[in-house]
Amino acid sequence: MNRPITRDSAFSDLARKPLPAFPGWWAALGPGIVWMALAQGSGELIWWPYLIAKYGLSFLFLLIPACLLQYPINVEIGRYTLLTGESIFHGFIRLNRLFGILLWILMSVSFLWFGAFASAGGTALAALTHFPDGWDARNQSLFWGYCSIAVFVTAIVFSKVVYVLVERFMKIVALTTVAGLLWACLQTEVVTAAPGFLQGLLGPTAPLPRPWETQDATKLLTAIAFAGLGGFWILFYSYWLRDKGVGMAVHMGKITGAIAGKPEVVTSDGFLPIDLAENKHHWKKWRQFLRTDVLIGIVGNLLTTLMTCLLAYALLFPKGLLPQDYELAVVQSRFFEVGWGELGRLLFLVVASAFLADTWLATADAVSRMQADIVHVLFPKSRRIALRTWYYIFLALLTLITSLTMLLDTPGTLILTSAVIGFGGTVMFPVALYLLNYRRLSPQLPIWAKPSSAGSWLLGLSFIVYLGLALAYGWTMLAG
Repeated sequence: MNRPITRDSAFSDLARKPLPAFPGWWAALGPGIVWMALAQGSGELIWWPYLIAKYGLSFLFLLIPACLLQYPINVEIGRYTLLTGESIFHGFIRLNRLFGILLWILMSVSFLWFGAFASAGGTALAALTHFPDGWDARNQSLFWGYCSIAVFVTAIVFSKVVYVLVERFMKIVALTTVAGLLWACLQTEVVTAAPGFLQGLLGPTAPLPRPWETQDATKLLTAIAFAGLGGFWILFYSYWLRDKGVGMAVHMGKITGAIAGKPEVVTSDGFLPIDLAENKHHWKKWRQFLRTDVLIGIVGNLLTTLMTCLLAYALLFPKGLLPQDYELAVVQSRFFEVGWGELGRLLFLVVASAFLADTWLATADAVSRMQADIVHVLFPKSRRIALRTWYYIFLALLTLITSLTMLLDTPGTLILTSAVIGFGGTVMFPVALYLLNYRRLSPQLPIWAKPSSAGSWLLGLSFIVYLGLALAYGWTMLAG
């Protein structure tokens, strides 16, 4: 039996507006590609190749399930933003204010170290240029990491619309990387290894080619949870959808560059769709878009991860070469070197530097959006200052903080630290999304916009698996 719309105090402040018509696929697609490009920064280039290079195909069977687990979470994150225009973090605060504050604190701590992605990209540029002369690999990597941060911050400040800059840059990196990896996988040495590699997708191989090291438990957890975007990174998708202007987010405004002239009026409070026949038709198109956009991010990320794993199995595993420390993006240059020799090695280092450094750009932008949005939601008096101004305040703070934390340890260690903290959020998100979308928001929606029960079962499956991973990780670390 279909239930009528009922009132909920958590959403009583939301007015109702028409759901915009779907603008067409070319105009709407984009957030999923940004999601895919950002995901390439850790799981694809670093930890999955590391595990394959060290343990062969022992853990490869986990890759496809790990990627698919994120599908229901991303869909529910996107559903909330498409139907309200609000960020998913705003939704979590509506669900429970204390829970939202807890997530805010956890999120803020987890992103103190994401400057490591800039220094990871710097490892590639350092190996490419060996500049500055006379400096060791660590300091050269940090130098190039700081240079990339400076370039990206300048680009953000001078952009007309910040999201447009991020989307265009990430599209270029994603497409270039996919093309380069595909070409490398067609080399004879790699094609020869492909049949054995594909068998590894069907189940674990035994025994391990070398003894298991407890310290790799964190890397394995990170590889599984971030076979796509895990932790608080997965919430970025909501903010990209919002600034793309999809669904009800078309009413929300966009963050413009700092010197782009008069800023748009950007609001944090969203709207609910009116129950009209034409809105029902529009929602069918938007729902199809959401599922497709999420699949672009997940399937695209899965295919590129499989390619980096195949290359690692064919080219790194036989030689025992491991990407780590201040050669985090250097060892994998063998991926392109096999076909093009020295030119290929140099080309890979250029691609890898963008591959990793773009993670800093997208993360700095998204976290600044999150922080500005949360401040506006939690502290009404803060709205005296425009959302764009708060965005640039947090961008400046994040630039300073991450520039300092880059100095604390090697890029890999810092990335793992951020990942483990963020995994706590990954375990909680399926439950929070179920309560938000299925229990609280659904009664406020027209019948045609209510979620199906299948989505709730998929969320439950994701929660059980992530909780099991968390318990297994804790047991492994205590036993070790």
